[in-house]
Amino acid sequence: MTDHTVTIDRSASPATLDFSDTFNCAVHMIDRHLAEGRGGKVAFREAQTGRDITFAELAENVNRTGNALLGLGLEPGERMLMMVKDCHEFVYLFYGAIKVGVIPVPLNTLLRAKDYAFMIGNAEAAGVIYSPEFAGEVEPALDDCPYKPAVVLRVDGDGDTLAGRIGAASAEVEAAASGPMDDCFWLYSSGSTGNPKGVIHVHRDIAVTCEQYAVGVLGWREDDVVLSAAKLFFAYGLGNAMNFPLWMGSTAVLFDAAPTPRGMHDTIEAFKPTIFFGVPTLYAAQLKELERGASPDLSSLRLCVSAGEALPPDILDRWKERIGIDILDGIGTTEILHIFISNRPGDIKPGASGKLVPGYEARIVDDDGNDVPGGEAGGLMIRGDSLLREYWRNPEKTAASLKDGWIVTGDTYERDGNGFFTCHGRSDDMLKVGGIWVSPVEIELKLSEHPKVLEAAVVGRADDDDLIKPEAFVVLNEPSDAGDDLAVELLNHCKDGLARYKYPRWFNFVDDLPKTATGKIQRFRLR
Repeated sequence: MTDHTVTIDRSASPATLDFSDTFNCAVHMIDRHLAEGRGGKVAFREAQTGRDITFAELAENVNRTGNALLGLGLEPGERMLMMVKDCHEFVYLFYGAIKVGVIPVPLNTLLRAKDYAFMIGNAEAAGVIYSPEFAGEVEPALDDCPYKPAVVLRVDGDGDTLAGRIGAASAEVEAAASGPMDDCFWLYSSGSTGNPKGVIHVHRDIAVTCEQYAVGVLGWREDDVVLSAAKLFFAYGLGNAMNFPLWMGSTAVLFDAAPTPRGMHDTIEAFKPTIFFGVPTLYAAQLKELERGASPDLSSLRLCVSAGEALPPDILDRWKERIGIDILDGIGTTEILHIFISNRPGDIKPGASGKLVPGYEARIVDDDGNDVPGGEAGGLMIRGDSLLREYWRNPEKTAASLKDGWIVTGDTYERDGNGFFTCHGRSDDMLKVGGIWVSPVEIELKLSEHPKVLEAAVVGRADDDDLIKPEAFVVLNEPSDAGDDLAVELLNHCKDGLARYKYPRWFNFVDDLPKTATGKIQRFRLR
C-alpha cells in the first residue's frame, strides 16, 4: 500500500478502513484531491468576506503554512495553540501543522484570559497563533502565564503575521512520516466540571468519524454543500465544517460570526447549503423567527443535524411541519471526536439520541459496572476506533475514563428493544426524588413543549425538610410573559404527562442558561 493512504471497503456496515503503515492524515485529507481531479473545485467559502478557495489553493497554502511553522522554529511533537476564527487560515494552520508533525490545538474563541493562561501552561505550548479579534483575551493571558511560548503570532493585520509568512514560504513540503496511531491533534474538553483537559487524538480518528458517521449515517455526497452553526474550535464543528467535506471533496461555508437565526437564514439563502448543523437552542430560535413571519428560502437543505443537548420532540415536529425535513439528533463528545449515536434519515425516534453509528459499541451499566437490563437507565460506555488516546498528563482521569478499550461517557442512558438510546442527562445531573431516580432531561423536554417556553433546565434543590425536589429555570419566547400565573400554567402543563414526583416545585424565569461552547447546559452552575 502506498504511504499516507487508507483503503475503504463499504460493502458492509460498518465500513472497514485499512491504513498504510505511514499515514499522515493531512495527505489524504488535502493532497488527495489534486490527484482525483478536484483542484479547480471550491473547497471553502467564507460567508462574511466572500472569499473562496479551491482545493488546489488549499493544498498550496497548507504546504506554505507547514513551511512557515517550521521556519518559526516549531518542531514535530510540539503543541501549537490556535485561537482562530472560522476562516481559511484555520484550515491552513490545522492541516499545515499536522503535515509537518506539529500538534495543532484549536481553542474555544469565547474563553477568557484566565482560561487561555491555564491551557498555554498546561499544554506547554511552543506556539500561540490567534486572530486579532481575540487579542483582548489572548495577549493578557500570554502576559499572565508563567510559561512563555517561543512563537506568538497574529493571523493577519499589521506587522509580522501568519498571512505574511505564508505568502513568503515555499509551496512544497514533505509530509512527516506519521503512523495512523501517532498523535495528530488535541482538543480541550469543554470544562463542564473542573479545568479543561487536553484530549489527545491520533491520525486515524478523523478518518473513522468521517467514514462511519458522515458517510455511514448521513450519506454525505461529493456534491453536498455544508453550513455549520457550530464553530471549528470544538469537535462537533471541526467535523461538520472541515473534516467531513474534506473527506468527500465537497464544499463548506465558513461562518465566523455568532449564529443568530437571521444570520443562518440569510446564509442558507445566499449559499444554498444542502446540509445544516445546529444545536437545539438555535433551532428553537429559528422557529421563533419563522413563526413571527420570516420566510427565508431554505429549500436547498436536504439534511439538518442537531447535537450538544437533547432535541425536544416539539422542536423536531415544528421544524418538520415548517421546513419539510427532519432534524437528525445525535450525541458526540470531544473524547470520541464526533457523533457516535444518531437518528438516521427515515429512522427517527423523537426524544431519543438515535441508534449506534456503525463501528461503535455501547454498554449501559450500573454503579458497579454491570450491564443493566434493556429499558433500564445506567451509565453509558462506548467502544470504537475514534476514542482519545489519553488525557494529557492526567493519568487519574485517563484511568477513570478508559477501561479495557471502553470510555465512560458520564451520561445516563437507556436503550429500548429497537436499539434507540434515550438520554437522561449527565450522570451527576440525575436527581433522586422520593427515593426514585429522575431525569432532568425528561422534565425539560416536557416544559419545552409549552408554546411560551424557548428552553428550560432542571436541577435538584432541597425543600424545607431537606428533601431534593426538581427546580426549573425557564427561558421564555417573550420575557414579558413571566410571572406567577405562568408558573401555575407550567405546573399544570407538567402534570399532564409526568409522574407527581417529577413536577418542578419552583420556577425561575431567566434570560438565558449557562452553557458550554458546544451548547450543553451547565446544570452545576444553576445548582
